[in-house]
Amino acid sequence: MNSLKVGTFESASRLVVGTGGFRTMELLEQSLRASESSLATVALRRVEPGIQGSIYELLAKLDFTLLPNTAGCFTAAEAVKTAELAREAFETNLIKLEVIGDDITLLPDTSETLIAAHQLVEKGFEVWVYTSDDLISALRLEQAGCVAVMPLGSPIGSGLGIRNPHAIASIAERLLVPVLLDAGIGTSSDAALAMELGCAGVLAASAINRALDPVLMAAAIRDGVRAGYAAAQAGRIPPRLQAEASSSNLGRPDLFAN
Repeated sequence: MNSLKVGTFESASRLVVGTGGFRTMELLEQSLRASESSLATVALRRVEPGIQGSIYELLAKLDFTLLPNTAGCFTAAEAVKTAELAREAFETNLIKLEVIGDDITLLPDTSETLIAAHQLVEKGFEVWVYTSDDLISALRLEQAGCVAVMPLGSPIGSGLGIRNPHAIASIAERLLVPVLLDAGIGTSSDAALAMELGCAGVLAASAINRALDPVLMAAAIRDGVRAGYAAAQAGRIPPRLQAEASSSNLGRPDLFAN
């Protein structure tokens, strides 16, 4: 499988893992290992980086690249400030931009997101941006200079999978920057579908940390991403309304027997 390249980041894995919500640090470590990923998101506003045995120490031990995110922000100003704090604390220009528009659905505020994206790009950040599955919003974020656009498949933590496959496929087809499915993954088949639709990668968080066996689910989603990417590269047959035999009748001797 070809490596994932987003801005200055490159990885053999196309799976990004969220680190929140795990019942224990041991389960988090085992799940990260099983995922065979090398990139993990961490919400700066929800984790104290100075705590002994923190997520940050674990990621460093496992040689993961840290992708700070602005989860919990509801305005562009909040998100920009959080990103600046993350850069100062972790000496990285990578940021996953999230600006939430509603605290019940956790759907993105696309107008505030676009404002924040412009400001962060001007400040030298490599912006991976969470957005809706609207093609025009995705195009505007690409034009703003984001290095990756990350549309939702369904609401964060819902596990509903990809509710509008056509929308995700359209975004993946039209954008030149990598498109990664950000939210809604429930199981490995959702991850495979995202890759088959043309996504460059998948982010999985709740699907792993809320599973009965997070470690096994991390491995399953890992394999789903790989299988979906391979299928996309192979090229599926076109859907047909009628049956068509897999072997041609041409040359069958029984059809010409006396």
